[in-house]
Amino acid sequence: MTSASLPAPDVSARDHWTAGHVASALAPTLARADAERGTPWPQPLASHYARFFRDGNRTAYEAQVAARQARLTRATLAALVDPRDDLVDEVVDGVLLLCEQSSWCWASHDDTFDRFGRVTPTVTEPHLDLGAGEVAAQLAWIDHLLGPALDERAPGVRWRVRQETQARVLRPFTDRRDWWWLGVDHPIMNWSPWIQGNVLAANLALEEDPGRRAATTALVAEGIAAYWASLPADGGVDEGYHYWWHGAARALEAQDLLTFAGTRPEPESLERIRATLAFPHAMHLGGSWYVNVADGAARPLATWPWNVVHTWAQRVGDEAAAQHAASYRGQPGGLFDERASLPRAVGLLSGSWVDAPATAPPLVGRATFPATGIAVARTAPGSTRGLAVSVKGGHNDENHNHVDVGSVIVALDGVPVVVDAGKPTYRAGTFGPDRYDLWVVRGDWHNVPRVRGVEQPPGPEFAAGAFEVSDGVAVAGGGGGERRVDRSVRADSATGPTFDVEPATGWRARVELAGAYPVAGLEQWWREVTLDPAAEAVTVEDSWRFTDAAPAAPVEPTVWHWMLAGDVELTPGRAVVRFAPDGAAAPRRALAITWDPQAVDGAVDVRALDDPELTAVWGEHLNRLRLTARAEAPSGQFRVTMRPTGSGSQEVA
Repeated sequence: MTSASLPAPDVSARDHWTAGHVASALAPTLARADAERGTPWPQPLASHYARFFRDGNRTAYEAQVAARQARLTRATLAALVDPRDDLVDEVVDGVLLLCEQSSWCWASHDDTFDRFGRVTPTVTEPHLDLGAGEVAAQLAWIDHLLGPALDERAPGVRWRVRQETQARVLRPFTDRRDWWWLGVDHPIMNWSPWIQGNVLAANLALEEDPGRRAATTALVAEGIAAYWASLPADGGVDEGYHYWWHGAARALEAQDLLTFAGTRPEPESLERIRATLAFPHAMHLGGSWYVNVADGAARPLATWPWNVVHTWAQRVGDEAAAQHAASYRGQPGGLFDERASLPRAVGLLSGSWVDAPATAPPLVGRATFPATGIAVARTAPGSTRGLAVSVKGGHNDENHNHVDVGSVIVALDGVPVVVDAGKPTYRAGTFGPDRYDLWVVRGDWHNVPRVRGVEQPPGPEFAAGAFEVSDGVAVAGGGGGERRVDRSVRADSATGPTFDVEPATGWRARVELAGAYPVAGLEQWWREVTLDPAAEAVTVEDSWRFTDAAPAAPVEPTVWHWMLAGDVELTPGRAVVRFAPDGAAAPRRALAITWDPQAVDGAVDVRALDDPELTAVWGEHLNRLRLTARAEAPSGQFRVTMRPTGSGSQEVA
């Protein structure tokens, strides 16, 4: 039996699989594969599947499925290094367990209950989702990598793989063209390239009809082109850094497979690729920390395949993106992580990435994605020392949306202190009409005001009215002078992302927030965020105007919210924040936040965290600083200033 090849050496390439760099990278993986061989495999049960429909828990089932697939990936890598009989048998056992699994779809995505009232999979109606695509791609890569060994040791296994993949993935993809993730009555988002890239891998390796293989490849090419076209010209991703890896990066991987199959990206797609490659390093705050918006963690909970960024950055000539990717080469413990999926694991073991020298990250001074409505700036380009700040515009119906128009994140010495809580563990209700009951998604738990008792609501109509970024705003200069160079970027700009690596002057972002609040009489609400490198300070000033008419009824006071990591010491007009992640020694510098104590009353709410995805980032708690206005006026301004305090700071008491 033959199969179309995929772009990686198979088990017959002994020089590759016994090379020193492979043995070094795989050593922990092979040790774990040896330890678990002969033990019971992870077993997803019907009761696990049913839990999502019964009590909303999706982790019980998905964790078992993920553990099963991760073990199979480890077994495959072990058999590639040493294709002896018992190691190949371990792979065969895992492959057949997947083939006999009632559904490859994750329960949380299955429509079996909505269509049939069932809490177990409807095997005659396979649902093509992220989970089904992941299994199909894993089996396709196993077939490609270990095909000769499987034929010799277990004839019939590859036939079974083809039967199941045809029925569960390839035919549903070609026969049903109304999948919502194709952009049918729904904006295209990360599911589209993620699923289609996996479908393409299965098609290239497992489809034996040349005509069908060509037709499916053409459909995927159309779908990936549609995804690139859905990105704005600036290459930003409204789902944020976390989902960049499950959207844009998945599309890059799919584009690699398309190129391998003879289909190159169109010029329009290549422009979007060039633009979006800048997004990850633009969001970098320092170390493992990134600007996070929407359902994204502020630091990754998995190892991302930086080889994909490195390879594409070299192709399109983006030196900063390549430099940022290569900065992961020198990290302690290496970069390899087989949990990332079999194809991603294999990619980390081959290509130019293997010989890429380690570099320092670029840590760009300024980056603006005007159409996406995200801007980032730091006081010391090329260094984590000092302050970094991000500002978000956009609207409140983005993919994986949080209610956060106008939100601000501030990092001190590379670590976020004024924060976005980020992604919770998904369960029933995370997506659907109850989503905005989740505290982590709501506006009251982001760094935006509650205006006259009204919280920002979800919806596309609640949006920034304007988003402007300017370099060269007036800041303190040597000898008491000032320097100003006006250079602005607006949200309606049709250009790609803008960067300034070595700015010497101040920076300002302005967001018009009135449209994000359904508040009677609100005419204007500007939020202006200024970064002054010389003073090492961030200021956030809100200015507003209401109609002259008095409110028809008494209104609640306006409240400014600031989400803070670590521990907070509150005194009148001042909060000092110290964050030592992972129990590290207390940082040399803290962040001091100051305001006019005559204008507002300050209080701190401590939010205990019990969600494992949140505690993995922030520890046991987060804090919400509440600054409540003492009086309401038809117009006014309110400012907070943030600057370091402690060793080496420039703070003036």
